Amino acid sequence: MPRQRSKAPVLIVLHQEHSTPGRVGRLLVERGYRLDIRRPRFGDPLPGTLAEHTGAVVFGGPMSANDPDDFIKTEIDWIGVPLKESKPFMGLCLGAQMLAKHLGAGVWAHPEGRAEIGYYPLLPTPAGEALSQDWGVPWPSHVYHWHREGFDCPSGAETLATGDDFPTQAIRAGERAFGLQFHPEVTHAMLCRWTVVAEERLATPGAQDRVRQIEGRFQHDPHVSRWLDRFLDHWLAEA
Repeated sequence: MPRQRSKAPVLIVLHQEHSTPGRVGRLLVERGYRLDIRRPRFGDPLPGTLAEHTGAVVFGGPMSANDPDDFIKTEIDWIGVPLKESKPFMGLCLGAQMLAKHLGAGVWAHPEGRAEIGYYPLLPTPAGEALSQDWGVPWPSHVYHWHREGFDCPSGAETLATGDDFPTQAIRAGERAFGLQFHPEVTHAMLCRWTVVAEERLATPGAQDRVRQIEGRFQHDPHVSRWLDRFLDHWLAEA
């Protein structure tokens, strides 16, 4: 009986010392993928090729894709590697903004200083609806956010879902690169930690208080969980 080929690891890019890949990481491990976790902010190098990786996920963080720090510029430039090699790529929040910036789109703060922190509606576009039919699961009606900047859809990419204060919520660039403004990876423990450690952010216009966020999780997260599970299957297909 032939031996089953081992799966190449998934590159995980994190931006804080104690950040975790949350539910995305758990679901990847459950699928048999090892996580190659790197933190460029703290000196970890990024590979010059993803030939030895299945794909890559760039997560969020409190910094901006417009910051002048070297590691920000390095990460934005590096996104060209998975794009050139047609490897599965997923950018979440800051990671999505980095993808957009790499492709020439703007990343911007809300003109009225508003933020999305909590659960907000997600509205799929016709392109997004078509994909959800292929995936066999509808987009969640509400998703979890923690951001004060948004991004425009780059030329050549397509918008898959929109929102209110920050219209671009999900994009696809080519067949295998996705940028999600929201946080499907967030676990209940992560939500509780974020709302305590960064409690001052909850005073930002547009942000939801902690109680409303926890209520929103009980109401909306089961659908987000089902969607993410099916999304990952299709994102990794033929990788």
